[in-house]
Amino acid sequence: MAGGRNPWGKGPGKGSGDASNGGGEGGEGGDTPPQDPGAKPKGPKNPWLPPGASGSGPRRSANIEDIFKNRGPEGPRRTGGPGGPNFRLPQRPGGGSWLPFAIIGLVAVLVLATSVHLVEAQEKAVVKTLGNYTRTLDSGLNFTAPFPIETVDIEDVQGVRALRIPGSSENAKLILTGDQNLVDLSYIVRWNIKNLENFKFSLVEPIETVGEVAEAAMRAEVAEKTLDETFSGQGRAEIEQDVRQRMQIALDAYNSGIQVLGVEIDKADPPAEVVDSFRDVSVAEQNADASRNQARGYAQQVLAQAQGEAEAFDEVYEEYRLAPEVTRRRLYYETMERVLSQTDTTVVENEGVTTYLPLPEVRRRSNTAAPAATAPAQPAQPQGESQ
Repeated sequence: MAGGRNPWGKGPGKGSGDASNGGGEGGEGGDTPPQDPGAKPKGPKNPWLPPGASGSGPRRSANIEDIFKNRGPEGPRRTGGPGGPNFRLPQRPGGGSWLPFAIIGLVAVLVLATSVHLVEAQEKAVVKTLGNYTRTLDSGLNFTAPFPIETVDIEDVQGVRALRIPGSSENAKLILTGDQNLVDLSYIVRWNIKNLENFKFSLVEPIETVGEVAEAAMRAEVAEKTLDETFSGQGRAEIEQDVRQRMQIALDAYNSGIQVLGVEIDKADPPAEVVDSFRDVSVAEQNADASRNQARGYAQQVLAQAQGEAEAFDEVYEEYRLAPEVTRRRLYYETMERVLSQTDTTVVENEGVTTYLPLPEVRRRSNTAAPAATAPAQPAQPQGESQ
């Protein structure tokens, strides 16, 4: 290169007047100072060597591990910065470390969080010391030993809990009735906790126990009822009350600490396989009930009429007792009047007896003769002609 310095320097044994090794450096009279024969040749730094390696030791070829060993996902690492190999925690003014104080603060927070317990008004808590039950905490602010020395389990003891049997409305719960019929029942059991210690430590699975006791009590109660009683409103109310009592007796015998608040039958249907036949039977029973009700109504009507006639007869009898002869004649006259007014028959008992005046017949004839008088007169026929 003319006027420039050769970046690779002069090789050993080369004269200063070699013009082919770099423009401006060849020829005598150049500005290049004479070199010490014993000095090592100098040249530019090898860009592929690691930092600090130039000028110390023999040169070597670049290594790919040297290029990437100090690089991270965000670029080359800088020594002494955060995340670098020389990262250190902040120090105290006296030169000490803050690490012991950080550990003490973390332990204090842990002890405070596991030693102070706020129990709500409707809640209670059981305390276990090294895994064994020791006491029960009431509502309010309570203090215990830190974890893991003492552990606290808080439960809502006043809230009403509901358990549906069966758990899904699609599942059928078939129960046999007292008259050998099957009924599909689904019901809801409502309960709460009356003794938290027994609830926690007397039963392994208290909620599953409530479901099993409810099912056993329901089957025992329905087995004493007929199908009609199970479907009727009054029968269902009796079943709900009796099942609640049966459940409470069984749970108290287990020392479960559970109080049954109520049992509610949500659905009482025949099995799905016979629902059509059951509907036909139900319709027939309804028709039979309608016919029985109609017959009872007619019987009550006839009975009321008979009772009214009996009361009327009693009144007449009382009058008859006061004046028997007069009452007897009056009854005879009223009876004859009522009977003879409906007939045109004349009864003659003996000869020479004048019959009564047939007023109905006279009236009938007078009614038929009136239209005939208004009709035009017919011409007279000769006597010789036959009728």
